[in-house]
Amino acid sequence: MSWMAWTTPSALFFMGIAGILVGMTYWELVSPCIARKGFFPIETTRGDRLFISLLSAAFIHLGFIGFTEVTIWLPFTVAVIWLFIVMKWG
Repeated sequence: MSWMAWTTPSALFFMGIAGILVGMTYWELVSPCIARKGFFPIETTRGDRLFISLLSAAFIHLGFIGFTEVTIWLPFTVAVIWLFIVMKWG
């Protein structure tokens, strides 16, 4: 994998995503979910809400990086809070 020039932050990022996917798979096996309607105009499952959260987190980070000079921890915090909101009420 040296050809990919992994850095510690990028390796931790992808390990985190892999950990989330493994955790969601385990959660689905232990407690199968049913589609429900929250504040989104469509019925969603846990996996749908996770996907929406991850996609939103990418746009949150791109917006902060593109339009501000703040530290990356602020968009990270906003994205994590958004993840919890979407997973709970989405």
